[in-house]
Amino acid sequence: MASKRQIFVGGVPVGGGAPVVVQTMTKTETANLSATLEQIRAVADAGADLVRVALPRDQDVLALRTIVAESPIPVIADIHFNHTLALKAIDAGAHCIRLNPGNIGGRDKVAEVAERARTAKVPMRIGVNSGSLPKHLHALERQNPVEALVAAAIEFVELMESLDFENFKVSIKSTNVPNTIAANRLLAAKIPYPLHLGITEAGTKWSGSLKSAVGLGTLLADGIGDTIRISLSTFHAEEEVKVAWEILKALGLRERGPVLIACPTCGRLQFDMDTVVNEIEHRLEAYEDAIEVAVLGCAVNGIGEASHADFGITGAKNEGLIFSQGKPLRKVPQDRLVDALFEEIDRFHERGSVEVDASEAAAGAAWLERIEQENAGDLTPEKLAALEAAAAAAAEDITAPPTLDEAASPTAGRRFSRT
Repeated sequence: MASKRQIFVGGVPVGGGAPVVVQTMTKTETANLSATLEQIRAVADAGADLVRVALPRDQDVLALRTIVAESPIPVIADIHFNHTLALKAIDAGAHCIRLNPGNIGGRDKVAEVAERARTAKVPMRIGVNSGSLPKHLHALERQNPVEALVAAAIEFVELMESLDFENFKVSIKSTNVPNTIAANRLLAAKIPYPLHLGITEAGTKWSGSLKSAVGLGTLLADGIGDTIRISLSTFHAEEEVKVAWEILKALGLRERGPVLIACPTCGRLQFDMDTVVNEIEHRLEAYEDAIEVAVLGCAVNGIGEASHADFGITGAKNEGLIFSQGKPLRKVPQDRLVDALFEEIDRFHERGSVEVDASEAAAGAAWLERIEQENAGDLTPEKLAALEAAAAAAAEDITAPPTLDEAASPTAGRRFSRT
């Protein structure tokens, strides 16, 4: 249910089938030019398509003209209460104005901003948060907060349309995840304008990321949402951008940088996987293309479950294996695993293909076979599935999967039916 309308913030298309746009907001005092521009460059490097800056004072607006001129990405001016700041922000070159029509001072002041924005061809983001609904909707909010959010948004949409201004996107956000999901689903069915998604005041990097992933991920999976902002309690705005990208990458909506796959670890682990995964994740930030890298904590299940990965490692006591697309490349000492992995990745980037040394690959395959034989007694769901598949293939009857003796299963009473 992608929005039918499209607007442009600077040169960035929003809505109308364009890729979901990632934005964030600076944490600095906007008038502090050096700090604000430093943070804008950081979020741009992290992948932000747009950035928003708060303009609560005239000195912030004065800084805006320089910020717009030097920013590598379009800049949105965030305005509350004072419509004259919105007018000044448009004059200063803001690429978009964020406005809550309900707290700006009435229809006449909204109309003045709309007229200035129309003349300058500047789009606006309108909408409300759960904590800033118009007073006449407070009673409805207590009874049905979802309907109250949607009602406020519809009122603002109708206001802008009555002013003959349709160059806008709409946002309704709540600290409550289910309410945010329900409200945006309802609103998306009622209006054609692009939707900005967010869980407002989501929380810390840990809890806020989870709430945002659940709320925004649900809506994006439904095809709802044209631009997103992750709202985290951190001074590092680039962390919001990283979370946004992980959500988009997980849903297959956009690609940027490597995808890391890592097993959850278990009692078979024989090396410090926490440290290894963290180091690999950190080092992967330097790479721009969307390669998949897998980290398996042990070799018991082989490398089949990560055979789709472009590169990966699987470890055992003292040694480990570097592999690519499910095929062994070479066996290395455990303390060399990470460096050897990135040597292979860098060779791939330099030459455009994976180079396989036949003797090293054969040694790696032999090592993997030995490890698997040493652990052959460990029946895992993957091995049970493989046994069932092999038996079915031998009988040339894939429609009737064979049964296994419950005594042979480490999870007696629970069957794994896989094809």
